Amino acid sequence: MNFDRKNLTNEQLLDLYKRILKPRLIEEKMLILIRQGKVSKWFSGIGQEAIACGVTAVLDKDEYILPMHRNLGVFTGRDIPLYRLFSQWQGKANGFTKGRDRSFHFGTQEYKIIGMISHLGPQMGIADGIALANKLKKNGKVTAVFTGEGATSEGDFHEALNIASVWELPVMFVIENNGYGLSTPTNEQYRCENLADRGIGYGMESHIIDGNNILEVFTKLSELKASMIENPRPVLLEFKTFRMRGHEEASGTKYVPQELMDMWAIKDPVDNYRKYLSELGVLTQEHDDEIRSEIKKEIDENWAMVQAEPELVATYEEELNDVYKPYDFEEVTPSDKKINIRLIDAISNSLKESMERHENLVIMGQDIAEYGGAFKITDGFVAQFGKERIINTPICESAVVSAGMGLSINGHKAIVEMQFADFVSTGFNPIVNLLAKSHYRWLENADVVVRMPCGGGTQAGPFHSQTNEAWFTKTPGLKVVYPAFPYDAKGLLNTSINDPNPVLFFEHKLLYRSIYQDVPKDYYTLPLGKASLLKEGRDVTIIAFGAAVHWALETLAKNPEISADLLDLRTLQPLDTEAIYASVKKTGKAIILQEDTMFGGVASDISAMIMEECFEYLDGPVKRVSSLDSPIPFTKALEDQFLARGRFEDALKELMAY
Repeated sequence: MNFDRKNLTNEQLLDLYKRILKPRLIEEKMLILIRQGKVSKWFSGIGQEAIACGVTAVLDKDEYILPMHRNLGVFTGRDIPLYRLFSQWQGKANGFTKGRDRSFHFGTQEYKIIGMISHLGPQMGIADGIALANKLKKNGKVTAVFTGEGATSEGDFHEALNIASVWELPVMFVIENNGYGLSTPTNEQYRCENLADRGIGYGMESHIIDGNNILEVFTKLSELKASMIENPRPVLLEFKTFRMRGHEEASGTKYVPQELMDMWAIKDPVDNYRKYLSELGVLTQEHDDEIRSEIKKEIDENWAMVQAEPELVATYEEELNDVYKPYDFEEVTPSDKKINIRLIDAISNSLKESMERHENLVIMGQDIAEYGGAFKITDGFVAQFGKERIINTPICESAVVSAGMGLSINGHKAIVEMQFADFVSTGFNPIVNLLAKSHYRWLENADVVVRMPCGGGTQAGPFHSQTNEAWFTKTPGLKVVYPAFPYDAKGLLNTSINDPNPVLFFEHKLLYRSIYQDVPKDYYTLPLGKASLLKEGRDVTIIAFGAAVHWALETLAKNPEISADLLDLRTLQPLDTEAIYASVKKTGKAIILQEDTMFGGVASDISAMIMEECFEYLDGPVKRVSSLDSPIPFTKALEDQFLARGRFEDALKELMAY
C-alpha cells in the first residue's frame, strides 16, 4: 500500500492513527460481547474504517455527516462519549433513541450527525436539503453523506444526485464499495466498470479513492473540500474497500470466496498504516501500546457504566408524548377587513403571508417558480421572494420530500407541493418512514408541509383524481388537514406551516375555483384538531370533510325537513373526537360521508369509535357513505357513478326512517 504523507505533520499522522484505531478496538470488544451473548446484533465496519475516519477528520465539527450503520468512525471521530453509544446499542436511556431504535439508526444535532433509516436511499436526499440550507445561509459549509454500493441501485440515490447537480449543492456523496450488498456481489448489482462513472450522467465530478488508505482519503478530501467551498458543487466519491465480516454478525461470510478474503486481509487499513508510521519513526511500539491501552481502558470503563445503567421501563405516557413534537398553538386573530375570494386564493394568500412571516421558509415543487404551479397558486412568488426560496424541482418526489427533511434539520421550514396528490405515491417512503418517525425515534422534528391537490369531479381519471388521506391518517407522527372552505384553508395552512411537525395538507381541486367566502385580508391562524359545526339539528349527525361537506349541504338544502348537525372535520389528524361524540350523543344517529373509497377509509374508523364510545346513545346503525371500491374513472357518467355524492341522499333518508 502506497502512503504519501504530503505535508502532514507528525501530530496529524498520529491523530489519524488514533482515529482509525479506536473504532477497530471497539469492534473487537463488541465481537467478544456478541459471543458472550451480551450484545444482540452488530454491523461490522472492520476493513473499511479509513473512509469514515478520514471523512470525519476532514469536515469541521459543525458540518453535517450522514453515515450508515457500519460507520462507527464517524461517531467516535466526533468524540461522542462511548457510554452513550453503548447505551444506544443496548437500548438504554442514555442512548439517543430512548430504546426505540438500535445500532446507528439515530441522529444528534449536538454532534451534527444524521443517522440513516433502513430504507437507505432517503439519506442522500436529506443531505441535499441540509446542503441547500447551507447554501441559503451562505456559510461555506460542506455536507458528507454515506451509502454502500448496494443502495446506489435505489431510485433515491439517482434522484438525490440529480438534484444536487442541478442545484449545485456542496455535497460529498460517499460510496463505500465494499464488494457485497449483504450477500449479493457487485457483478450482480451493476454493469458499469466503476460506480464513479455514474457521475458523468449527472454532470458531476467524481473520483475513485483507495478506501483502505487513510492518508489518501484525508489528503484528497481535504483538497476537495477547499475547492468545494470556493466553487460549491457536489462530488461523487467511490471508495474501493472490503468488509471483512458478514453483513451483520449472524450472516457470516461463507458466500465470499476465501481468496478474496485473503487478498483484502493484507490490505488491512489499520495494520498497514501502523506499519507505515513505524517505518517513518513516528510511532514506536511503546507509544502504540500506550495508545491502545488508553483506548481499551476508555472502552472498558464506559461499558461498565452502561452495565450499571438500569433497563428502560415502558410507560404509555412517555411513548405517546414523543410521537409529535409539542406545539403550543399561537392564535393570531385577524382584523375585520375581509375580501370575498376563492379557496385557491386563500391558499395562495396564506403561502405569501407565511413566506413574509418566516424568512427561513422555502417552497419546493414542480413548475412552481416562473410558471406559478399547475394551478397558478404560486404565480408571482418568484418576483417577490426570489428563486432561492421558490424552487422548481426535477420530477423526483421522493428526494424532494427528503430534502424538505434536510432543510428542517438545518434550521429551515419547508413546503413541498405535490403537483397532484396522486403523485405522492413516489414520495411515500420518506413521508411515512422518515418525516413521521423522526421525532419519536430521536426527538428531531420534521418541519415540513406537503401540499396535496386532490379529489374528483373534474374528469381527470385514475391518476389525477384520488383523495388518498387514509394513506396517511394511519401513520403516527403525521398530521392531516383537509379544509372545505377558503376561511378554513387560509387559517389552517398558516397553522400547519407554524407547526414543527409534518403536515399533509389536502386541497380539493374542484373547490379551488368554485367556492367563495369572505376571508380576512391579513394573517390569522386556526387550531388543528377542531371541527366546525356548520349546521345544528336534533335528529342526525352528519360528519364530512373536503368536497363531501358541500355535498351534504346540497342534500340538506333539498330536504329542509331533516334537522341535522353537520360537522366539517377540517383536520383528520388530530381528530376532534370530542365534537363527534357530543353531537352523536345529542342526536342519536350518525352518518359519515367521504369521497374516498369505503374499505380502510377514515369513515370506517370514525364509525368504530362512535360504536365504542356512544353505543348506548344510538337510535340506529352508524352509516358510512363513500365512493365505489374501484379506481376513479375518467368519463363523466362513470365518475358520477363512482363518487359518493349521488348516493348520500338515499342513505341519509334511510337512516332517518330507521
